[in-house]
Amino acid sequence: MKFIFVIVMLLPVLSYAEEGVYSLIIREHRFQPAEIAIPAGKKVKLIVENQDATPEEFESHDLNREKVIAGNGKATIYIGPLKPGRYSFEGEFNPKTAQGTIIAR
Repeated sequence: MKFIFVIVMLLPVLSYAEEGVYSLIIREHRFQPAEIAIPAGKKVKLIVENQDATPEEFESHDLNREKVIAGNGKATIYIGPLKPGRYSFEGEFNPKTAQGTIIAR
C-alpha cells in the first residue's frame, strides 16, 4: 500500500519533468512533424533525433540557432521564450526537403 502511495505522490513530479519538452525526428531528410506548436513566452527544450545515417544541421535564422546532428544521433536545442508567431527552420544539408516551422501561441 505504501508503494502505491509513493507512486501517486510522484505522478505530478513525473508529469512536470516532461512539460516543455518537444521531439523532432529527421527521417529521409525530412523533419517530422513539419510543424510544432509551443507556448509563447516559455523556454522549451527541443530534442532532435536524426534517424538518417548522414548528418543534418538544424538551422534557423528566425530562432538564431544552428546545430549539427550526427547520423543516427540526437541533439538538444533550447528555444524561447518566443513571441507569438511562426519561426521557420531547415536542414542546411538538405534544404529542399528538410523544412519546418515552430508556431508559438
